[in-house]
Amino acid sequence: MAGVGKLLKQAQKMQRGIAEAQQALADERIEVSHGGGAVRVTVNGHGEVQAVRIDPDFAKEGAAALELALVAALQEASAKAREVHQARMQSATAGFSLPGLGGL
Repeated sequence: MAGVGKLLKQAQKMQRGIAEAQQALADERIEVSHGGGAVRVTVNGHGEVQAVRIDPDFAKEGAAALELALVAALQEASAKAREVHQARMQSATAGFSLPGLGGL
């Protein structure tokens, strides 16, 4: 039964690592810009939008240009957040394997 105790300790350690990674992702700030820096979007590591800043002069360019730059910035921020999230979670669970699950 010593194997079960070791497995339980390993699972608890992994759970702590995941909790720490989740908090780090919440604190992470990822900022991207488009339109020559006229549109800036900030998201956290979970991909939640934290801030949107738009240069008032760029807003005068018209709704279509503003919408394109905003969508591009949001998409890029979302993609970067997914990359950061995946890397943090892989790091938090690295080295942990459960016997019989074959690398799931």
